[in-house]
Amino acid sequence: MNAPVSHLRPPGQDRGLRDVLANRFLLKLIVDKEIQIRYRGTVLGLLWSYLKPGVQFLVFYIAMGVFLELNRGIENFAVYLFSGIVVMNLFGEVFGNASRSVVANGGLLKKIYLPRQLFPVSNLLVAFVHFVPQLAILLIACFITGWRPDLKQLLAVIVGTLIVAVFSLGLGMLFATFNVFFRDAENIVDLIVMVATWASPVLYMWIMVRDKLWEWVYFVYMLNPLTVAVELFHYGFWFPTTDMPQIWHVPPHLLTWWTPLTIVVSALIFFIGDRLFRAQEGNFAQEL
Repeated sequence: MNAPVSHLRPPGQDRGLRDVLANRFLLKLIVDKEIQIRYRGTVLGLLWSYLKPGVQFLVFYIAMGVFLELNRGIENFAVYLFSGIVVMNLFGEVFGNASRSVVANGGLLKKIYLPRQLFPVSNLLVAFVHFVPQLAILLIACFITGWRPDLKQLLAVIVGTLIVAVFSLGLGMLFATFNVFFRDAENIVDLIVMVATWASPVLYMWIMVRDKLWEWVYFVYMLNPLTVAVELFHYGFWFPTTDMPQIWHVPPHLLTWWTPLTIVVSALIFFIGDRLFRAQEGNFAQEL
């Protein structure tokens, strides 16, 4: 018996994230494949999830904390620094790998049909596999320095993580689409990831931007979802380990104004990325 016409869809077009949720087993297989490919032939395996951020932290701490003496001006600078590094590593891995995911799986896409958004979403989940060990190291450092968070600070960490996930996945789908048609997109992605670390308060405090640049620059700076996500992590992890007044640590209206605004910005980027991805996914196999 023929299927009802209302249930038919044009070939190569799916229902986006609804099909991802409907194919959770296939998503798990792709996540397993990505992890196995990434660590194939390595001796340390997932231990690289600890080693890479550890080396990155050490380099930044020596360069910024010791040589530029920021560790003297920022209490518990190590916790401050690593809180931001964890956020930026999550963003960089999701955005970078999701933007390359369609091209990297071009051979598979040309052979069989499966929901295209499985690939960027799988890279989000793989990034969280690496995010958890870094978070564990950060928690150990926080407990050593006297971390006593309240409920609002714990919620700030959760919200900050969700902002990074939505924002980076949205950008990833956007540039994954561009990358199918223009391979230059990969170089643009690398530039954005490089600049993002310096355009967010990872290695310095937000107050330096407010005091040294124009007011409109500070406004745009605070609209960056990564800036707010980093500050939410600082508020949740670093701030409870310090004794200085909150006014010196947290941007004014962080929770009441900037966080809702950046949630909207992140959702908008995700919507644009999702719409463009789904509009062009029918052409991916032909272009690849």
